[in-house]
Amino acid sequence: MSSGSRKVIIAALFGNFFIAITKFGAALITGSSAMVSEGIHSVVDTGNQALLLYGLKRAQKPADENFPFGHGKEIYFWCFIVAILIFAAGAGISAYEGIHNLFYPRPLVKPSVNYIVLAFAMVFEGIAWMIARRELARSKGDLGYFQAVRRGKNPSLFVVFFEDSAAMLGIIVAFTGILLGHITGKSYYDGAASIVIALILAATAIWLAYETKSLLIGESAKNETVENIRNLARSFPGIQSVNEVLTLHMGPEFILVNMSVDFDDKIPVGDVERILGELDREIKSAHPNVKRVFIEPESAEKIISRYDTGGTS
Repeated sequence: MSSGSRKVIIAALFGNFFIAITKFGAALITGSSAMVSEGIHSVVDTGNQALLLYGLKRAQKPADENFPFGHGKEIYFWCFIVAILIFAAGAGISAYEGIHNLFYPRPLVKPSVNYIVLAFAMVFEGIAWMIARRELARSKGDLGYFQAVRRGKNPSLFVVFFEDSAAMLGIIVAFTGILLGHITGKSYYDGAASIVIALILAATAIWLAYETKSLLIGESAKNETVENIRNLARSFPGIQSVNEVLTLHMGPEFILVNMSVDFDDKIPVGDVERILGELDREIKSAHPNVKRVFIEPESAEKIISRYDTGGTS
């Protein structure tokens, strides 16, 4: 697992921990519902980052008898749990706090404390967001940010990036609600801001769950990787055709490859073994994330028959 992912998560964890303390302190002093929601938001984010660090550690466990391909998918599981926590704890409690404040409004006291805390929170969140954005930009290559998230195999990076983005948007909403309540003297703006923060958290959670789901179920390697592996196999003398290249991400840095190739019938068995060994080494050399390669000599007619009958051989 890259040190960049860990650095991004640790920066966000410490930032959110101290921000949560200051937000709750401001909420106690001023009675702001939006600040309570923002404090909950930061607590949830802190817990999420702790879960991501735990997931990264679990994902590094070596393969064993029960898990022959390692534990790399653990990071996908914990990212999915993070999305659930954002929705249930963050959005749920924030929505409750906002609705409660609409029915039982509380007058704001010393709103200037909220402004100061929110300003500091924006600075800390902005720093964490910049670190996450820089790491995401480094890993995305020539892809746009949207494409990088859709095609990325390391969810820990874009989870933190989206969390920090949602946190900054939540701070703006809280500031707006508190300011309107301060100017007009009507505290329901504060409660309404809390509800909007809940909606932001819910939307973030749904998006993260959607993006993590396919990785958790089992997503293939990038199209370029698959095509390059196919072309490598085609370049070997003695291989007439490449029937299938099936790939599966067992973790962000673990790709499993299962290939079916059709050999020239005139090649001696000894040469087939040599070609399979060389092809295995070439694939792993060209793609360091490919850890296991299974190559099955199989005629193209057999593949066609398999799919026609819907069975396996």
